[in-house]
Amino acid sequence: MSKKVLILAYDFPPYVSVGGLRPYNWYKYLNQFDVYPVVVTRQWENKFGNFLDYVSASESKTIVRDETENGTIIRTPYKPNLSNRLLLKYGESKYNFLRKAITTYFEFAQFFFKRGTKVELFHAAREFLKDNKVDAIIATGDPFVLFRYASLLSKEFDTPWIADYRDPWTQNKSNKMNQKFGFINRYFEKSSLKSVSKITTVDNFFKAVISSGLPEKEFFILPNGYDPDRMKAIEAIEQESEFLQIAFVGTIYKWHPIRSFLMVLNQFVVNQPEAKIKLNLFGINIETEVIRMIENDFPLLKNIVKVTPKLQNDLLLRELAKHNAMLLFNYYAYTGTKIYDYLGVKRKILLCYTNDSEAKLLKAKHYNIDLNLSVNEKIQEEIILKTNSGVVIENTEMLLKELEKLYHEFLKTGKIACNSENTENYSRKIQVEKLAKLIQTL
Repeated sequence: MSKKVLILAYDFPPYVSVGGLRPYNWYKYLNQFDVYPVVVTRQWENKFGNFLDYVSASESKTIVRDETENGTIIRTPYKPNLSNRLLLKYGESKYNFLRKAITTYFEFAQFFFKRGTKVELFHAAREFLKDNKVDAIIATGDPFVLFRYASLLSKEFDTPWIADYRDPWTQNKSNKMNQKFGFINRYFEKSSLKSVSKITTVDNFFKAVISSGLPEKEFFILPNGYDPDRMKAIEAIEQESEFLQIAFVGTIYKWHPIRSFLMVLNQFVVNQPEAKIKLNLFGINIETEVIRMIENDFPLLKNIVKVTPKLQNDLLLRELAKHNAMLLFNYYAYTGTKIYDYLGVKRKILLCYTNDSEAKLLKAKHYNIDLNLSVNEKIQEEIILKTNSGVVIENTEMLLKELEKLYHEFLKTGKIACNSENTENYSRKIQVEKLAKLIQTL
């Protein structure tokens, strides 16, 4: 029997974020498994191609509703608050204290008073539910205030709801609100989840971390993955043959050894000054810092490293397919998301590092989740080895040798072989089928 589900998803295409791809694939594939999705999200404009897109106003002041063969999307208008307007007008350097104060106020006020930039999703969902019955509600976070909204809607309309954690909430050490006001966030988390029917998350590590604070709740693992349809659309694209091109996508966290990688790449260029090699960084979060690092410490790399703003996922995948290899930093106890697109694109993955002294220091100082649980810290390594999709690089010495080996292969064949296998097990469509079965049980 067909079911209908209402999905609260703040991040959603056309906004460029890995978090938005998860609910997008629910929307894309759930209908194939007898579940009709209704997504409530916000309007995104993508005017800037960077973090400013998150706070820029929508062009429309009214709700926009799209209905397709996959389901329904309800897009709410977005009006930036004062903090966001100051950021857009004056940039990051001005009114820093005032902006932080306003942001902190709304971070807490949104839970008590239904205020802030995300409340339009609640109002739009409520209006829809007044005239349309659904069998379940899903809220995917962050932002975790959506859990609060789903809880309120569940109670008002007597509908079971699922909380989907893409990341931990109160257990995330890098969240500044947790650092200062962790006890308040823990109250919000527990109170929001009192009425939840099921909890889903992306891997066993996140389950262990989150469930430690919610021991009585039932958890289900729905891993991320790659979109098989999009991968099929790019499978005919061939690798570039003029330069050995290595790609990196997305966020560079403080525990990622980016300086170490650039240092080794610089040494490779010193050893082989005529080598044709490129490192392309797509949609990174520390563009200014990386460019400054190259100018000050690795000037030989100025024409070798290129930073590209965020791209829509379809365009990004087309660019990745032209590359010869993919750079992946170690996430240790959890997989991250980019490994799945790398698997789907079928280009050799370079995992850095598993036993490097500098990387260990960075991890000890900056890793954003406590590793006081008995968890597997080799999850990415095991995926790469199981699928034969790349090289697990131990340290900087091994990385330099691997770059030399790759370049020799590139000169000889004009490409880099990737003989991966069984990658179809990491398709998002498979995970959506699991979600559909979970919804059917409610």
